Order: sequence, then structure tokens, then C-alpha cells
Amino acid sequence: MSWPIGLAFAFGSAVATMVGFLMRQRGAEVAPDVDARHPVASVRSLFAQKWWTIGFGVAIVAWLLHVAGLKLAPLSLVQAVLASGFIVLGVAAEKWFGFHLRRREWIGIGLTACGLVVLGVTAGETKTTGSHSAYALGAAIAFEGALVIGGALCMLSHGSQRTTGYDGPLFGAGAGLMFTVSHIGIKALTKDASIGEPSTLLTPWVPIVVAAFVVAFFASARSLQIGPAVPVIAVTSAVSNASAIGAGIVVFGDPLGSNGFVVAARLAAFALVVIAVAFMPAPTRAVGAEEEPAETARPRRARQPGVASPSPG
Repeated sequence: MSWPIGLAFAFGSAVATMVGFLMRQRGAEVAPDVDARHPVASVRSLFAQKWWTIGFGVAIVAWLLHVAGLKLAPLSLVQAVLASGFIVLGVAAEKWFGFHLRRREWIGIGLTACGLVVLGVTAGETKTTGSHSAYALGAAIAFEGALVIGGALCMLSHGSQRTTGYDGPLFGAGAGLMFTVSHIGIKALTKDASIGEPSTLLTPWVPIVVAAFVVAFFASARSLQIGPAVPVIAVTSAVSNASAIGAGIVVFGDPLGSNGFVVAARLAAFALVVIAVAFMPAPTRAVGAEEEPAETARPRRARQPGVASPSPG
């Protein structure tokens, strides 16, 4: 059985993903505002920052481990293991990057950890026997379309008065959904594509994966700039994990459980991951309002006067 090895790759990806996120956030906060209308200039300014470049390299390693995990294990289980990065995020943020997590953020991390325990205990009950790379095309199209619409709504709603203070988490959520679009495409590619046979790469999934990654790249970079950092990273990861777990079950036919009790337990675990998202972001108080509790040991960077904050859309 190769799927346990795939889950080991997924855990390595989880650790590298969170550390890479924190490194990229440190670089993004001192880079000029990301503007997808000027993609080349934005990319160059980001990679001019040492921490962004190092973090992106770590993210590439995480992505390779993720792909290896997807090749060997079901998508839903891979994403459940990737959610363990929440624990790494909390510890690394405080110990290595100087952040101070508030109580609500630790609650969010704790809820996610509880969900992971349930998923881990019930994983053996799903009778996983393979990588489950087969998928229903109609379900894939519908699910991908819903993710794209949801991601667009998250990224376009940042200017609304009703979402004031949640711009960073909203961009992060949009990036998370677009990352899932690419994850589904990669998983679908693992069924038929082969590096040794370039002709197998002539499939619509390739441009879909590339386009989704590009959009997620700019949305994620922008979210890291406007923060708050730890909630943004947590929301991005949680939304991506939860939506990909759903994709594994709906699109790829990953088993949810072998009996009613296991199904209920796993649904409750998935719900905990979703609920954790609600605990992570806290609205930034309006100017002149009561002072917001400090989220980090370092102050947020000051914006240049008169510089707009364009969206990555």
C-alpha cells in the first residue's frame, strides 16, 4: 500500500508550506504593493526581497512533496494531513518569526487540531486502497466552476463596507480556493500524464492549473501585504484544505466512511476545520476606533502616502 507514504510526503509539505508562508510574508510586507495590472514589475519587486525568494523556494519544495503525496494517496486524506500545518504555523510564528498569537488564533488552531485527530483516527476506516485519481468530468467542471466563482467573489468584495477590516483574510480565502482549483487539476493529471510521454500533457488541465496558480500567487501575495499575517495564512490554508477535502469526496470519489458513525465523525471533523476559519480573522478597527489588540511583536509596515492598493484582479 503506497498511500501511507503519500501521507508522509503530505506532512512534509505541510511543514514546508507554513514555514514558506511566514518567510514570504516577511518579504511581502516590505515590498511595494502588488498590482496584477503590472505583473512583471510586481513579481520582480517581490523576488527582490530576500525573504520572499527564500520562502518561495521552500514553497516549491512543499509543492513537489504535495504532488508526490497526491500521486500516492487520496486527495481528501492528503489535504487533511496538510491541515497539520496549522500547528506548525502557530509554533513557528511565535518561536521563529516574532509573532504573538492572540487567544482566538490559538482557539482556531486548536479546533483544527481536534479535527485532525478525528480524521486521523477514522482514516483507517475509509478502506483506502489506492490513489483514487479517477474522476467524474461533469463533477470536476461543476466543482471547479464553483471554486472560481467563490474565489472571485472573495477577492472582489474587499472594497465593500460590510467587509471592512477583512481584506487580508478575504484575499487569502480567494487564494485558497484558487489553489484548490490547481490541486484538482494536478490530481486529475496524475491519472494519465507522464513526464516520459510529453503528448499526455496536451490536456486542458495544464492551462487550468497554470492560470489558477497565477491568480492564487497574486492574491496570496497581496493578502500577505495587507494582513494580519497569521490569520491570513491560516485562512488561506484552511479554505484550501477544506475545499480540497470536499473535492476529493465529490470529484474523485474518496470514501467518506464505512458506516454511519464514521461518516458523522468525519463530517464533524471537516466542520471543525471550517469553524476554525471563523476564529482566525479579526477585523481591523477603523481609524479613530478603540485600539486593536496587538497581533504581532513587529508593527505592520507603513504604506506610502498616496499609493493605491489595487487588487490582484
